[in-house]
Amino acid sequence: MQSPEPPQILSGHVKWFDPTKGFGFVVPADGGSDILLHANVLRNYGQGSVADGASIEIEVQQTDRGLQAVRILNIVATSEDIPPLRDMADYSLDDIADMEVEPSRVKWFDKTKGFGFANVFGDSQDVFVHVDVLRRSGLANLMAGEAIGLRVIEGERGRMAIDVVTWDNVT
Repeated sequence: MQSPEPPQILSGHVKWFDPTKGFGFVVPADGGSDILLHANVLRNYGQGSVADGASIEIEVQQTDRGLQAVRILNIVATSEDIPPLRDMADYSLDDIADMEVEPSRVKWFDKTKGFGFANVFGDSQDVFVHVDVLRRSGLANLMAGEAIGLRVIEGERGRMAIDVVTWDNVT
């Protein structure tokens, strides 16, 4: 019996990921066939979704059905094509990174509508979360009740998320 080959590390970008279906595909940077990305592998990394186009570094294993991601090493959001929301225009990436991450829980989020709301723990005031902020954060969707971290600003219409991080990245 032949022992399986050790996983290899590849870089690429997320072609698409559908949390409802529980999988998506990664396009390898060096070409070749798409790589299956299962929801369990993404959850093991600490995320429930990932934005299309996000750069990703993964360990892959050859299976009977082709290459499959077995572990995520890094995800970097691509925000080049996403213009900042008007309320975000005065903030640089450094300004955002310097803001406190507030532990929060998703109240509801509707990807079709492109927005939702969350609450910072201990505060009943709603925080608006726009889908473009999610994409800039490397995420594609949020589930009601999901624990996340938010960097929050006071926007024209009230409190709004300017950055979203996975629960594993809340310090």
